[in-house]
Amino acid sequence: MPDSSFKEVSLSDYAGKKYVCLFFYPLDFTFVCPTEIVAFNDAMAQFESRNVQILACSVDSKFAHLTWRNTPRDKGGIGNVMFPILADLTKTISEQYQVLIPDDGVALRGLFIIDKKGMLQYQQVNNLPIGRSVHEVLRIVDALQFFEKNGEVCPANWKAGDKGMAPTTDGVIAHLTTKLS
Repeated sequence: MPDSSFKEVSLSDYAGKKYVCLFFYPLDFTFVCPTEIVAFNDAMAQFESRNVQILACSVDSKFAHLTWRNTPRDKGGIGNVMFPILADLTKTISEQYQVLIPDDGVALRGLFIIDKKGMLQYQQVNNLPIGRSVHEVLRIVDALQFFEKNGEVCPANWKAGDKGMAPTTDGVIAHLTTKLS
């Protein structure tokens, strides 16, 4: 937890209240993993303004997570992270989300966005050497929330502030005609 305490966390804690961005990473004290955790942490205000709870998860223990948090960034740690990091020692969560590499015993870089109703709205899985783009995750959240609010779909390369598109043939024609002009 952000205050260095240990606590059980469940998706149901956020149901009806917040979107959840659950991301898996292979291991503490590795290479790409801290860059992702620090990037998500640095964007916390942006996620909070969108009512999104960040949850990270790896197969490490809660004690490994705490040690990593308590290790300064200039010594290979992640410092004070403002979101929960889940310990999946039994690998059950990683298996349920189908991101576990059984032979290696670690999770792929899976990312899941779950809406306030508890419905999975987006998933992404990267191989181990490829870090995720926090900017893209924010764009996806913006698109999901735009659709939820307006009922319009988000065409290719849509970003916050762009117009949506009616989910009809006429909507596609209008969008493509505008793009061709």
